[in-house]
Amino acid sequence: MPWLQLRLNTTEQFAEQVGDALMEIGALSVTLMDAEDVPILEPAPGETPLWQNVHMMILFDADSDTGQILEDWRNHSLSKQTDNEKFELLEDKDWEREWMDRFEPMRFGERLWICPSWKPIPEPDAVNVMLDPGLAFGTGTHPTTSLCLAWLEGLDLEGKTIIDYGCGSGILAIAALKLGAKKAYAVDIDSQAITATLDNAKRNGIQNELLEVGKPDLINGVQSEVVVANILAGPLKELAAQISAHCQTRGRLALSGLLDSQADDIQTTYAQWFEMDPAVFEQEWSRLSGIKR
Repeated sequence: MPWLQLRLNTTEQFAEQVGDALMEIGALSVTLMDAEDVPILEPAPGETPLWQNVHMMILFDADSDTGQILEDWRNHSLSKQTDNEKFELLEDKDWEREWMDRFEPMRFGERLWICPSWKPIPEPDAVNVMLDPGLAFGTGTHPTTSLCLAWLEGLDLEGKTIIDYGCGSGILAIAALKLGAKKAYAVDIDSQAITATLDNAKRNGIQNELLEVGKPDLINGVQSEVVVANILAGPLKELAAQISAHCQTRGRLALSGLLDSQADDIQTTYAQWFEMDPAVFEQEWSRLSGIKR
């Protein structure tokens, strides 16, 4: 069924109150977006950050009386804190199917393909990872994941052990096993990530003895030849000593989830333990790598 969508602008100060007021006059949902393309990076735990200028999209049932809604809103005291109100008809779609149709197989390096589980495999003889990201981050479409996949594809992983710290969908750990690693540990603080990783491992025929999945305490005392952490700059800095301790001497490390402006700071932090390579950039994101001293 179609929906009626009301668009309007407000400010950070009034966004939550405006949303609550619109729900009271019949809105079904309220979505907040940045009105000026200003990024928000790494909010503190429990914090709900907003942009200074907020664009709101409010859904109403298609049978709603738009004139009455606008009249009710304009009579509300908070209407003085909004502008550019505009109704539009929003056609109903199977959004999951639309997203799936646009997610195409992607190649990384010479031999690694990440393939949606619902699409044909382009090169059956290549190293193919079948992926259904579900509720967890990591499809290969984001530059941070892409940078890590390209790094893994360029390593000799034959017979090595890898730790995927902040595994998301499990894409990096599974790719490493497909590329020849003998053992992978995939850890994440998010239970949905653990579920997604286990599902994707099963989809790729990965045996339980090859891949261990769980919360970070799973790898207490574990060291490996390869460690990859695709998380965020804040956690990478806070957990630097812990992440570094999981890498063996002369082992390889890759870090991503970093904006290009954050690379120097994280590079300096990890240089305490690693001989760091020059940063690699894709769009506004970066990847760091190094060898453990």
